[in-house]
Amino acid sequence: MPSACGRSAGPDEVDKAILRALRKIGGSAKPKDIAERAGLDARRVAAKMRKLVRLGLVERSEEGLYSITENGLKLIEGQG
Repeated sequence: MPSACGRSAGPDEVDKAILRALRKIGGSAKPKDIAERAGLDARRVAAKMRKLVRLGLVERSEEGLYSITENGLKLIEGQG
């Protein structure tokens, strides 16, 4: 279902790039480190992480580190 701005509420290509970067990191990471690995702006990644948590594709620890979930892995596994 499209959001108010006309975009899909599901993961977009930037979200998938973030998930691929997290998979390559292989553990938990700060948004800054994820952004560096994905070649994206750190502020943009930090904002996107809230969406990915809400979608159940990443988890956030109490320390502010993010890790990919099984659902996140499943989403990107078919994309090579």
